[in-house]
Amino acid sequence: MKSIQELFGIEIPIVQAPMAGVQGSALAVAVSQAGGLGSLPCALLGQEAMRAELETITQGTRRPYNVNFFCHVPPQPDPAREAAWRAALAPYYAEFGIDPASIPSGPGREPFSEAALELLEAWRPPVVSFHFGLPAAGLVARVKAWGAKVLSTATTVEEACWLEANGADAIIAQGLEAGGHRGNFLSDDQSRQMGTLALVPQVVRAVRVPVIAAGGIADAQGVAAALALGAAGVQVGTAWLLCPEATTSALHRVALASEAARHTVVTNLFTGRPARGIVNRVIRELGPISPSAPAFPLATSAMLPLRAAAEARGSGDFSSLWSGQNATGCRAIGAAALLRELAGG
Repeated sequence: MKSIQELFGIEIPIVQAPMAGVQGSALAVAVSQAGGLGSLPCALLGQEAMRAELETITQGTRRPYNVNFFCHVPPQPDPAREAAWRAALAPYYAEFGIDPASIPSGPGREPFSEAALELLEAWRPPVVSFHFGLPAAGLVARVKAWGAKVLSTATTVEEACWLEANGADAIIAQGLEAGGHRGNFLSDDQSRQMGTLALVPQVVRAVRVPVIAAGGIADAQGVAAALALGAAGVQVGTAWLLCPEATTSALHRVALASEAARHTVVTNLFTGRPARGIVNRVIRELGPISPSAPAFPLATSAMLPLRAAAEARGSGDFSSLWSGQNATGCRAIGAAALLRELAGG
């Protein structure tokens, strides 16, 4: 199996997980410059913002970097489900004096598109990664036409085999410990989700492309353990969130550094899709999984005004405090120094 150093042209077999909402180009540049694979999350970026971030990255480093996109299928609006969701949130709207009629509905994230591809073709990023499967075959072919390596996330062996068959050059095996959105796309059955130590060796045996372990890896010992299981590299997310290059909010930073970070849960309350974050008030009171929450990403808009109102009062009660199960690696040190520590240097 080819090493990811050889595949991506990097020095250290560590990928910085793309984390939309808590980072921009600064973290990606710092990690790439230090010899890992820095990543830019593009799921929340419009065309102009994406162009500006790509410009900053290419000015900041000549080393390989990754750009990441979601490739979900936009759901059809469901007025009945939307009404049920807003009814569930109605007591909170009343508490904060928010008029529900003033809250627009609509998607919070756009999938990878022809327009995004056309913008990328001018930059030709060396690595392009996807979450929730892969986009249409024609789009994948055009990405690979300029020499880019394509990554995507698998949460089961079946998903890993599907990704290999559909053009992925390497597969991120995402264990249940990982923070942020689950990458599952063939099944919504959460009982099929495995921990990293169980998933990685099974995926390694099932595919021929390099496997990148993700989930719960927060220190050099975790990196070494994943490599011992047959992974060609690791992807680390949560550990970067206290770095100065991250844009993690002050409230989120406090939560990550506190005992609260020991209690995380997979929840669909914030976007409509399962994602792991630190338990807060809204998760405790509504339960982590709500059948009323509209399909991803349509649940987002109804929660945003509550988040803004609570954060204005200094509270993260309605914020998506994404975190993996192992936040012990979070350190308020530079990203390059953290990368060296993860690599055992």
